[in-house]
Amino acid sequence: MKHSSPVLYKILRPVFTFIFQMIYHPTYINIAKIPKEGAVVLAGNHKHALDPIFVDSSTKRVVYTLAKKELHDGPFGWFFRAVGSIPVDLEAKKNHGALEAAISHLREGAAVNVSPEAGRNYTKELLLPFKPGAVVMAGRTNCKVIPYSITGDYEFQSRNLTICFGNPIDVSGLTVEEANEKLRREVAKLLIRNRGRERDRWGKGNIWKHRA
Repeated sequence: MKHSSPVLYKILRPVFTFIFQMIYHPTYINIAKIPKEGAVVLAGNHKHALDPIFVDSSTKRVVYTLAKKELHDGPFGWFFRAVGSIPVDLEAKKNHGALEAAISHLREGAAVNVSPEAGRNYTKELLLPFKPGAVVMAGRTNCKVIPYSITGDYEFQSRNLTICFGNPIDVSGLTVEEANEKLRREVAKLLIRNRGRERDRWGKGNIWKHRA
């Protein structure tokens, strides 16, 4: 089935991006890693409810994000459906419906955003264990996974909020377990690197500049 591009997403993305930048003054690193067209999976850590907007603002492409089912079932479910998000049940051991929906979009050459941690990380651990959905959908559609990390604070005028994209990961030739572990290692490296940059720059009294 051919999916229609979410009109509301296209209307609101530039608006949300502008507001996002005015409030947080975020830094974008290596956004050129995101291909301008073709199927791709974007996968990274999950620290805040606004993470998907941060990812969306990194590219002019329509990004289909996997979001928890409760958001689609709630009073604003119409909104999440209208912007093309894909419902996923975080309590289920398997999410066949969400996986197939994401794969369907990828087969049409879309970009799909996944949080392999399957929920926000409220712990002191660098990352939660990764669920394999991101690498499974990439393997089944023969596309690459672009890892990313989000660091900093979602606070008014914080200026340290940063998203960094890594090199594409080719999962072909790897088992699901190997691919998933490789993705987790790459996201961890990006997180550690970004936190190091943050300490260095703020320790020297420098202000991070937005890099589009």
